[in-house]
Amino acid sequence: MIKKFIDKLLGKPARAPAIPLGKRVEVGADQHGIDPRLLDDRAVKVVKTLTDAGFEAYVVGGAVRDLLLGMVPKDFDVATNATPEQVKSLFRRAFIIGRRFRIVHVVFGRGREHEVIEVSTFRALMTESDAVEGNEKTAKRELEGKSHAVDASGRVLRDNVWGPQIEDAARRDFTVNAMYYEPARQMVVDYHGGLADARAKVLRMIGDPETRYREDPVRIIRAARFAAKLGFELEAKTAAPVRASARLLADVPASRLFDEMVKLLQTGHALASLASLKRLGLARGVFPVLDAVLTPDGSLPDGPRGAFVRLALQDTDRRVQEGLGVSPSFMLACLLWHEVQARWSQLRDEGEPPAPAMAQAIDAVFDARIGDISGRGKLATDMREIWMMQGRFERRTGNGPLSLIEQPRYRAAFDFLRLRADAGEADAALADWWEDFALGSDDDRQALLAEVRATQQQRPRAVKADPRGITGADMEADEPSADRPEGAGEAPKKRRRRRRPRKPDGAGGAAPAAE
Repeated sequence: MIKKFIDKLLGKPARAPAIPLGKRVEVGADQHGIDPRLLDDRAVKVVKTLTDAGFEAYVVGGAVRDLLLGMVPKDFDVATNATPEQVKSLFRRAFIIGRRFRIVHVVFGRGREHEVIEVSTFRALMTESDAVEGNEKTAKRELEGKSHAVDASGRVLRDNVWGPQIEDAARRDFTVNAMYYEPARQMVVDYHGGLADARAKVLRMIGDPETRYREDPVRIIRAARFAAKLGFELEAKTAAPVRASARLLADVPASRLFDEMVKLLQTGHALASLASLKRLGLARGVFPVLDAVLTPDGSLPDGPRGAFVRLALQDTDRRVQEGLGVSPSFMLACLLWHEVQARWSQLRDEGEPPAPAMAQAIDAVFDARIGDISGRGKLATDMREIWMMQGRFERRTGNGPLSLIEQPRYRAAFDFLRLRADAGEADAALADWWEDFALGSDDDRQALLAEVRATQQQRPRAVKADPRGITGADMEADEPSADRPEGAGEAPKKRRRRRRPRKPDGAGGAAPAAE
């Protein structure tokens, strides 16, 4: 009692209630039923290399959970009693990463076909921690040299003290993520009844849920994601503190929250994840990008706008389930498209020329919804190209169409147009024309261009803004020439130098390959 009072006076966080260590239970192949053919050969190789060197090593976490459910895991993680330095020394291409949680990435292959096996060292339970003021950025000096550290709210800032497997299992979040699989003996090690919970489709937090959410608020988002991905229900005690604990997410770095949002929407269960967030009261006020899309009650809006986002997320889910690559830039372009349009229209109404207005609208939306995160420049470039090409699709004369289909981001921009057409906010005939043009022979393309010319000759030329999107005329409107005689006819358009086409980056499909 006296120690608690002194700790409170000194500003130290209260000790967390003891987390149950559980009891080691070894489950054989005849009981767990994991199919060894679903295992990743490279993960098995990492485990074997570590065990041959005299260490303990297991496939761990979500991979074991998915194997038990008969699913092919997206990622395979390995846990061992070897330190990060010892792990690194055993592999030719291995890299120690992270400050808050030091792990090793063992890399196989190169380029887009490479695979990373994440190897973590068994962690000890945190019984005594150093409390620091601030967060990861503001308390860098205080965090130097510390292995266990928390902030004022109890959020873990450092967790790098090694311990036995039984403690490593206890400090994991949910029981279904705290199991270990030994490939050589085909044995599952279960400390907290994770096997039973997996079969009952229940998400149960290990220890006191409120304390565990305080240690790492991102566990709240993980609960929503796992519930959507697996079709599991949160156990009553695990679900109870979620809404009240959501405020703790404000202390999580923006880049980490952004990564969690991308995981939510790109694991093949995007719409289910939105429903899960709504059910837990997390749909609004957590992710600025989703705030731009969802209604106040956390639903997708009615009409073409909501239909467009719904189709985009359905298409992303389909691609993930078919094993195709997906790109955050395409998904974000879909989510933020209508807000960019609204800001662009407002700036134009205030007198800003169309092209500068579009650039300002994009920058404003990025500042408001994405923030300062790593990779923002790449995301912004890809999204800007997708959006700007929407206006170019409406210009189908001269060499413009041939130049457009050679652009590296053409396929992504066309898929964006097709989604707009399917949602009813763009002309379906326009999308059909571009599909025929891109897939047609030279003769087919000439015939399509001739058809457009004939159609344009039959009607008077008019420049009119399309309220549904960006028109080619809007994006190419020229300022009046200073030396143009007053009352003269329309000045001839300046010929633009064609840039040499860049080598395509292979990004195609409704959601281009992962970057």
